Amino acid sequence: MWVATAELPKSPGHPFYTRLNALLDANDFDEFVEGQCVRFYAPVMGRPSLAPGRYFRLLLVGYFEGIDSERGIAWRASDSLAVRAFLRLPVDEPPPDHSTISRTRRVIDLESHRAVFTWVQQRLVAAGLLKGKTVAVDGTMLEANAAMRSIVRRDTGASYQEFLTGLAQASGIATPTREDLARLDRKRKKKTSNEDWKYPWDPDAKIAKMKDGRTHLAYKAEHAVDLETGALVAVTLQDADQGDTTTIIETVIAAAEQSEDAQAEIQAPEPLAEIIADKGYHSNQIMIELAAVGLRTYVAEPDRGRRDWSEEPAARTLVYANRRRLRGARGRRLMRHRGERIERSFAHLYDTGGMRRTHLRGHTNILKRLLIHAGGFNLGLVMRHLIGSGTPRGLQDRLATVIATLSSLMGATRRWFVTISAWQPIMAAARPATSPTTTTGDSSVVTTYTTGC
Repeated sequence: MWVATAELPKSPGHPFYTRLNALLDANDFDEFVEGQCVRFYAPVMGRPSLAPGRYFRLLLVGYFEGIDSERGIAWRASDSLAVRAFLRLPVDEPPPDHSTISRTRRVIDLESHRAVFTWVQQRLVAAGLLKGKTVAVDGTMLEANAAMRSIVRRDTGASYQEFLTGLAQASGIATPTREDLARLDRKRKKKTSNEDWKYPWDPDAKIAKMKDGRTHLAYKAEHAVDLETGALVAVTLQDADQGDTTTIIETVIAAAEQSEDAQAEIQAPEPLAEIIADKGYHSNQIMIELAAVGLRTYVAEPDRGRRDWSEEPAARTLVYANRRRLRGARGRRLMRHRGERIERSFAHLYDTGGMRRTHLRGHTNILKRLLIHAGGFNLGLVMRHLIGSGTPRGLQDRLATVIATLSSLMGATRRWFVTISAWQPIMAAARPATSPTTTTGDSSVVTTYTTGC
C-alpha cells in the first residue's frame, strides 16, 4: 500500500543542468547568495519561504527554457523532472507557486540581483572569457506589460476615448459616433506623446515605436558587450523615449564598474579602454565626454554633410580622430564584430530567452530579472567552454546534428552503391569478348586472355 519516496526511481536529470549544478556547487553559489540575501529572511515562522539558491535557479530556468512569465516558470518546475533535479526539489515536495516566486523577487533588492550577475562575471574571468577592454554598446526595445488603449491624460486623467469625445464636441458634434471619432483621430497631426499621456499602472512605460513599426508602450534595454569574447559586461534599462546619446553615459559607467568588480581578484585587471557604437550614439558632446575619461571611441558617424566648427572647435579634433580610426582596418573589423556580438546577445536574451515582451511592471522589477537573464547568458558562455553547448536545447541539437549527419552519410553511401549496381550490367554488355592465347614453354603451358579494356 505504501512506498517510501526514497525508494522511488529518480530521473538522472538533464546532462546540461547536471553539469551546470556541478559548476555552481564547485564555486559555492548557494552559500554566496544566502549570504547576500540573509537580511531579507525573517528568523521567526511565517509564510513558507523560497531559498535564495532555488529562487535564482528558477530565474535561470526562465532563460534557458525561454519562458517569459513567472507562471510559466512555476509550471515548468512542476512538469519537468530534469528541472526539479536542477532545483534540488525532492519528489514529495511541491514546486514553488508563481506567487512565491513573485513575492521573493519583490523582497530581494536590486543590488542582490546585481551581485549575482557580478558573481557570474567572476566565473567568466576565471575561465578567461571576459576581458573588458573593448566594449560595444547598443540598445533594443522591450514591449511593456501595458496596453495603448488604457493610457490617460497626464493633466486631466481622461482616457483616449473621452479625450476624442471632448474634441468632437468642441468642434460642433454633439453626440459623436465611433466613425466620427475615428475620422477626427485620423485628421490629428500629433496623436500621442509621453508629455501628455501615461499608463496609470506603470508610469515607467513610455510610448515608442517598435522595430516592426508598431507604436507601443515599451522599455529600452541597453547592452555593453565584450567584443573579444562576446560576454555581457553590463545591462541597463532606460526609458523608451530617451535617445541613444542620452543613455550611453550611464551604460558606459555601469560597464566600467562591472568590469572592475569582476576583475577584483586578479592581479593585472584590464580597464575599459575602447567604446564601439553605431551612428545613433554619435554627437559632439559624447565625443568630448568619452575622451575626457580616457576612452578611445569607434562610433559610426552619420552623414551630416559639410560642417561648421566655429561654434564647437573643441569637438573638431575628437570627431576627426574618431572618423580616422573608423576608416582604418581595425575600425572596420571592430564594427563588423559589433553587429555580430550585440545582435547575438539580443537574440539570446529577448527572442529565444523570452524577454522581448515583459510580464513585469516598473524599472526595478524588470531590471532584476534582466540581470539574472544576462547572468544566464554569461553562464552559457562558460558551459559552451566546458561542454561545447550553452543551452539545454543546444546540447540536444548537437545530438540531432550528429544523427542527421550520419543519416546523410549513410544515405549518400547507399545511393552510391545503388548507382554502381545499376551501371555494372551496362559495363558488362559494353565489354568486348576475350580471345585466349596459348604459349608453350619447356615446363608449362600458360593460357592468357587478351581484352580490349
